[in-house]
Amino acid sequence: MNDFDAEQTTENEEFERAILVGIEDLDGKGRRPMRELIELTKTAGALVVGIVNQSRNKPDHRTFIGAGKVEELKLDVLEHAADLVIFNTELSPIQNRNLVAALDQCKVLDRTELILDIFAQHARSHEGKMQVDLAQLRYSLPRLSGRGKMMDRIRGGTRGGSIGVRGPGETKIDTERRTIRRRIQRMGAELEEVRTRRGVERQSRARSGMPSVALVGYTNAGKSTLFNALAGSDEVSTRSRLFETLDPTTRRISLGEGRQCLISDTVGFIQDLPHHLVAAFGATLEELAEADLLLHVVDASDDFALEQYDAANEVVARLGAQNVLTIGVLNKVDLIAGTRQLERVDRYVPNSMAVSALTGEGIEELRQRIADLLFVHLIAVTLHIPYDHMEVVQVLHDAGMVVEATYEAEHVIVRSELDEAMVARVRDFVVSD
Repeated sequence: MNDFDAEQTTENEEFERAILVGIEDLDGKGRRPMRELIELTKTAGALVVGIVNQSRNKPDHRTFIGAGKVEELKLDVLEHAADLVIFNTELSPIQNRNLVAALDQCKVLDRTELILDIFAQHARSHEGKMQVDLAQLRYSLPRLSGRGKMMDRIRGGTRGGSIGVRGPGETKIDTERRTIRRRIQRMGAELEEVRTRRGVERQSRARSGMPSVALVGYTNAGKSTLFNALAGSDEVSTRSRLFETLDPTTRRISLGEGRQCLISDTVGFIQDLPHHLVAAFGATLEELAEADLLLHVVDASDDFALEQYDAANEVVARLGAQNVLTIGVLNKVDLIAGTRQLERVDRYVPNSMAVSALTGEGIEELRQRIADLLFVHLIAVTLHIPYDHMEVVQVLHDAGMVVEATYEAEHVIVRSELDEAMVARVRDFVVSD
């Protein structure tokens, strides 16, 4: 048992006190996920008062850590007055039920429940809340019996008692399984409508000819800061917290010379992102596979940048976007300029370039790289468009394809860069290419 941040406990009695539990194999693997679990716990709003790492080759199928270790853990809970114990894995329903019964003085959560709780805290839009609720319901359905006992105990707790009980579980713990299944079915139908609507929106954007760019990457890599830098706004929250951005934001940005594109910020990824969340956010995340270009943002200053890059790539592949043209954006280089760390990450990440979204370093170069990749296939043309066909000028402007427009007496002279499909649509007005 390792104490953690013990000096903070007297000043933070209002926070729930958490003990984290993980397994390292006999080769010592498993330390990086525990570091990540610490950050997740802080993000959820709890104070880490202890860490338990057990060395064993495989988890115990009944209690994850074995009966003897469970008895030690019960003493640790009493010693540290812990409110919850968080396991650094997804517990099976049997493990969950047995641990809840054994640790009857506090809550028991696993890593998936903790992430779902963080998502529940950060969801703002109706769609985002519905996606999180659906993921929570799907996860809790096979675990109702143990969770119901845990919730009965929590109601009499002294501190906040909020982590792990936000969302639909708080008022539906004793609901029969068929009621939860009805809710899952209803939410699934609503999200299917969202999926259909987003599909129509994507088709509309494709017809307009406006290319699309999506930001992807590990949570807290700086995607939202980069989005704001490229969009020239402070619209998206950029607090340094895991999963700060859940609701996607899309804006039109200028790439110079009359070129424009749509750029979208998306939810951050994490190692072993719960499949319930990937499924629930499918209507949002499938935007990635439809994008013309991905910006894979990497926190190059992080010691585990390579592992985070690989973890995010795994989620991208699960979403079917692994073949989308991608720029590796090595962010936060202001913290590691000229170091071996930057060289190491740069060698590992293909098609990469270094930027600092915070200071603006490399942003204009990135903007130019985006333009070069998105518009390399376009044909430069000059059009003479009569004033009784001004709708054509508007279409070109809406698609971000106008380099220059000059209004003459009889027509508008438009210099533009068009793809083959758009050239075919406006061929009657083309005077040179």
